[in-house]
Formats: sequence, structure tokens, C-alpha cells
Amino acid sequence: MKKIAVMGARGFVGHNLTEHLKNKYEVLPITRDNFNLLDEKAVEMFLEQEQPEVVINCTNQGGNRKVEAAGKPIDVIGNNLKMFFAQERCLSENMKMINFGSGAQYNKTRDLIKVKEKDFGEVIPSDDYGYSKYVMEKYIRLKNQTGGNIYNPAIFGLYGPGEDYTFKFISNAIIKNMIQMPIVINQNVVFDYLFLEDFLKIIDFIIENDCPNKEFNITPTESIDLVTIAEYINRCSTYKSEIIVKNPGLNYQYTGDNARLLENMGHNFTFTSYEKGIEKLYRYYEEHIEELDLETIRSDELLKLCKTK
Repeated sequence: MKKIAVMGARGFVGHNLTEHLKNKYEVLPITRDNFNLLDEKAVEMFLEQEQPEVVINCTNQGGNRKVEAAGKPIDVIGNNLKMFFAQERCLSENMKMINFGSGAQYNKTRDLIKVKEKDFGEVIPSDDYGYSKYVMEKYIRLKNQTGGNIYNPAIFGLYGPGEDYTFKFISNAIIKNMIQMPIVINQNVVFDYLFLEDFLKIIDFIIENDCPNKEFNITPTESIDLVTIAEYINRCSTYKSEIIVKNPGLNYQYTGDNARLLENMGHNFTFTSYEKGIEKLYRYYEEHIEELDLETIRSDELLKLCKTK
């Protein structure tokens, strides 16, 4: 049985990976309760002692409106790079590492329209989070050219149970419909949103296979805009939320080409449709409505932090 270390197992990605993988592998979920992931000596001791076949780096700081709202100074570049390199430096020849890139590594302050991996480096990201992902991607590409075994799938949008519903659009909008609120969109925009179940299938495949492409966008083939998402949510309910778009036009598109992903997975890989994925997530929240912080949803404070083009 493979041993898999999930570094940063408390967040959306890390927690879901831990729960998904634990029935098939020996999973070692690491959080701050185990040790500080910025402590390179602690990371080194752990990896040398446990010798996992796969190290999955889910550590991450920055990159969302909630962090900005907190107003606490965080060294996003330094911390993200320190956590990555603390793990990478300890990899042995028999270890595979799965890191997670981001569409932000292509620089989000412009339209990213099915951006390809070959377009990486055309523009250096201006934000700290995107820059940290840029540096990791650049290093990983060089490392893999000399025998490295680091996978760096770049996530654009990811949705499913366990995401922070207080500000993540799809979950947030679902709950607003459930409590009969309008769905307010600051400005419409086209995204690539990958359903969590599809994401987990892809990671399963990477764990078990040597893929031709180690750096690739992890996106569905079809893109979707926020207004259409809201319309799909309304179809899940007898209550039809008013859909309010506060600003005209479209914000910067955020989509990635997935040809390299499909080369890895096989072109017969099928993605969950947006309509089906949204309905599944809607039913999940129906079953967990008593556990939700509905007052935070009603106050909708994080809408104020949405940016327009």
C-alpha cells in the first residue's frame, strides 16, 4: 500500500484529498497541529522518517478575497515558497511530488482565454500569490528537465463540498437561493470551474501513473459565466432568486486550455457537466443546512471586495 503525505491537510483541497485517499492508501495528513510547515527541519525529519512514495503539497497562503478582508500582513511570496522548497529539497529518487499551480501564475490582471502552458512567462504576475505560483512553476519546469518528478497541475476554479461557502461564488450563491436571497454578481465573468469529483479522479490518476505532461492546466473543456451558474442554481429550487448584476460588461476571463491534461488522462475522460455538478452541490447543502453560518451569508460583506475590470 502506497504511503501518501498530504501536506496542509486542513484546507479545502487537503481535507478532501485526505478523505478521498484514506481508504486506498496509507495517508499521512499533516497540519499545523503536527508541526509548522515553514520549519524546514521539521519537514525534513518527517519526510526522512516516513519516506512516503507521494508528497502532495496543499499548503497555500493568499489568493482569495477572505485573506484580503482579514487585513493581516502575510508574507505570501516568502511563506508559499518556503513551504514548497522545504518539501522539494527532501525528495528522494523514489518520491513523486504533486504541487498545485494556479491560473494566477499566468497573471490574472488580463483576459486569460483558454490560456496554454506555452504562454507561461509572457507576463509576470503583479500580485504576490500569482508571483509565488509563477516562481514554483518556473523552478518545476527546470527541475523536470533534469530528471525531477514533480507534477504541477494549475487550478483555475474548483468547487464542491467543503469549500468556503462564505465567499466562494457557487456555494455562496446556492445558499443564498436556499434562504431566498437574491444572487448578486458584481460583474459577470467567464470561468473554468472544475467539479471536486473530477479533480479527485485526476489526482488518483497522477498518483498511479507516469504522465507525459507534468505541468498542465487542470480545467474542464467547457467554460461558464456567473449568470449562467446562477440560472442553473435557480433550476434546482422552487424558489427563483433574483439575479442582480451590478456592473455592465465582462470582467477578465479566467480559463485555461486542457489539451495537456487530456493527453495525460486520455481523450475519453469525461467531465461532470456544470448543471449536474451544481445540482449535486445544491443537494449537499440541503442536507447540511443546519451546520451553516447563515448570518454571514445574509450580511454578504465579502461582496464589497469584488473587483471590476
